[in-house]
Amino acid sequence: MNHKAEIFVAIQRVMPKHLLSRLIGRLAESKIIWLKNFLITRAIRDFDINMDEATFNDQNSYRSFNDFFTRSLKEHARPIAEGSKSICSPADGVISQAGSINNNRIIQAKGIDYSISRLLGDSSISKKFNDGRFATIYLSPKDYHRVHIPTSGQLIKTRYIPGELFSVNALTAEGLEGLFTKNERLICQFKSESIGDFIVVLVGAMLVAGIETVWSGLEIPGKGSVRESDYSEQQLLFEKGDEIGKFRFGSTAIVLFEKDKVSQMTGNQPKQTVRMGEEIAQVL
Repeated sequence: MNHKAEIFVAIQRVMPKHLLSRLIGRLAESKIIWLKNFLITRAIRDFDINMDEATFNDQNSYRSFNDFFTRSLKEHARPIAEGSKSICSPADGVISQAGSINNNRIIQAKGIDYSISRLLGDSSISKKFNDGRFATIYLSPKDYHRVHIPTSGQLIKTRYIPGELFSVNALTAEGLEGLFTKNERLICQFKSESIGDFIVVLVGAMLVAGIETVWSGLEIPGKGSVRESDYSEQQLLFEKGDEIGKFRFGSTAIVLFEKDKVSQMTGNQPKQTVRMGEEIAQVL
């Protein structure tokens, strides 16, 4: 195992991750003009954020740093892959891993894999995805932070699992087994006419001040116990590329597809960048 990764993980283990995330969350929600403008200006500079594609490129248009960080983009800034067979990326970021789900396990990093039963918190649902396909997309602070549906579908149910808030960057992925099964996460299960069931998992991380969805609002990190919600009777229908949620800081989105439903996922090159809406697979 990478020695540097081991040290980085060891430091995180003793850090008050939830407390830090709550404090950062309060700071990011501040509407004090000079403070939020200072934070926005530093973020644009330090992370090299492209404001030309933002709906509003004036920092005064944002009520808080979180408002800026979850900014919307101009129309057509992220073209959605055309064609009924295209599966699109749900987010901007880096495809850290992609491939097949083998023996109920998927790859986290070189030499490390983990159980999708533990990821989803439900062994019966995970069986539907054995021998299927997956992709893991890491969103850095510079990326667009809204998550979109990779193909048209209906929301069936969600499961919120509280947990740790380890960083989800490459170094932690290489040093902490089962990273995505330890962190806070929201599992969103959809049903599609063309590919059956598919799942989008929104994974929380250190300093992420919450996961938000368009149907239920904000999930508070570290609060409560496992929560399940059934939406199957509400006819919550989404077209490919529709927004489904957002992160309030960098994090990870994982997509899972059933066996023999989609082609081999793209992302075989290390740290392959991707933009929301780009094709990452095709319906078989």
